[in-house]
Amino acid sequence: MMQQMAFGVVGGLGLFLFGMRIMSEGLQRSAGARLRQLLQMLTRNRIVALLVGLVVTAVVQSSSATTVMVVSFVNAGLMNLTQAVGVILGANIGTTVTAQLIAFKIQHYALPAIGAGMGLKLFTKREKWQNTGEILLGFGLLFFGMTVMRDAFGPLRSDPMFQEWFIRFGASPLLAIGVATIFTMIVQSSSATVGITMALAATGLLDFKACVAIILGDNIGTTITANLASIGTNAAARRTARAHSLFNLCGVAWILLVLPLFMELVDAITPGNPDFVIQTAEEAALLGGAVGDKPYIARHIANAHTLFNVVNCLVFLPLLGLLTRAASWLVPDKAGAVELEFHLKYLNPKVLDTPDIALGQARLEVARMAQVTDAMLRRSWEYFQTGEEASFNRVVQKEQLVDLLQKEITDFLTHLSQKSISADASKEVADMLHVIADLERVGDHAENLAKLAARMHRNKIEFTEDARAGIRDIFAVAQEFVGFAAHHMTTRDTAILSQARAFEDRINHLEDNLREGHIRRLQEGACQVAPGLIYIDMLTNLEKIGDHAYNVAEFLAGAR
Repeated sequence: MMQQMAFGVVGGLGLFLFGMRIMSEGLQRSAGARLRQLLQMLTRNRIVALLVGLVVTAVVQSSSATTVMVVSFVNAGLMNLTQAVGVILGANIGTTVTAQLIAFKIQHYALPAIGAGMGLKLFTKREKWQNTGEILLGFGLLFFGMTVMRDAFGPLRSDPMFQEWFIRFGASPLLAIGVATIFTMIVQSSSATVGITMALAATGLLDFKACVAIILGDNIGTTITANLASIGTNAAARRTARAHSLFNLCGVAWILLVLPLFMELVDAITPGNPDFVIQTAEEAALLGGAVGDKPYIARHIANAHTLFNVVNCLVFLPLLGLLTRAASWLVPDKAGAVELEFHLKYLNPKVLDTPDIALGQARLEVARMAQVTDAMLRRSWEYFQTGEEASFNRVVQKEQLVDLLQKEITDFLTHLSQKSISADASKEVADMLHVIADLERVGDHAENLAKLAARMHRNKIEFTEDARAGIRDIFAVAQEFVGFAAHHMTTRDTAILSQARAFEDRINHLEDNLREGHIRRLQEGACQVAPGLIYIDMLTNLEKIGDHAYNVAEFLAGAR
């Protein structure tokens, strides 16, 4: 019996989590860019921030996913701490949608939903219907997994040893909170804890008091994901994760003090007695369960989960300032500390399970890479003019950063492409891989220009006035072209292609004329061999920069 029960619980939980993931992916693809736009709303209005967190989490079906995204946005400077905490408060409410959904007695529709979902996935080609199929399939698997778990727990109701063990949860809420916290930390899914709690409670193994205590522990355990995501981030991002933990811990503490009143409030707004047990076959037929089941407890659990988070939000929303100050006290600024440049600002592997958000963050990181290469080229020109060692060192440092960004973005996009993403998203991933390769080459050529300038300064080589003026002109166009591409990195404007062609033509025309001028000066004896070799190498690198900048513009305009 124990083996059969274990297989049922593990298999049911697996189906439940797999169903949630599939349903979440379908919902995210259906929401599309609107989901990302919602999360990136920069508003100082705490009510709007709360609503954003609620809506996004209801779609993503995971408060952990939302808080991880928020931590990464704070790390990137897209949100401040107060905005982020507001979103997290909403996320705590949004995650209770899953519990409310599970509480509906619609298990009988699980298999038809799986069949209909697979039918749409297999026999339709339109992306809209494919997404609908995924939502239905995930919905069906979720409820089928719940049924499997509930059936697996059924035999335990007649086992005295298990009955005594589960009775301890009701007698000791702190024990229930501790177990639920640890379990939620392990599976990193509050919905999984809620699902198992409902399955145990429905079979009569848990009373309502124990279930509420488990829900409280579940809310503590779910904060672990954001804290893990904050490792290696800046102080503001770590404060966001600590604020999430503080909010949930304080909420659990004060609810625990008034636990009997809280349970009475939940019971007052929820029909039925949560601890009522079906005694006869007639009651089982009427209430849609089996003898020994608790038909009303699932809705009580769902409402307790929702009410806990709603009440906490109402309590803490006016106290956001106090909460953020407490988080800042827990993560103080280090005296004289300077944030290192050598880190990813926007990418976080934990959002890969939310492909649309992940794609948006990849765009931002690629745009940042373009800005770094633009700065490299400007520093190279600065070093050519002044010969200051600090300018050369900055070019070398930025080249190392560009190489790091290329590697990390490529790894991120490769993993993203292996997820279930739309055809348009797949093409954009491929385009971004080409763009970062071209940007990396721009960085290489900018470094080459700095090294050529270093050779000039080291050997005291001077260009003629004509050669210097020519280099200044083509350098200016190349800088303008790279800056133009970096500026339009996030606009996706197809109209930029004509301007890009004009830049490319100007660079090619200048390069041809300057080469001819150099040959003429050699023939007239006005130019020596050593400066001439550096001059030609500089022209070659600048012309190549123009080629790669044009490639980037083509991808941005969708011309490739």
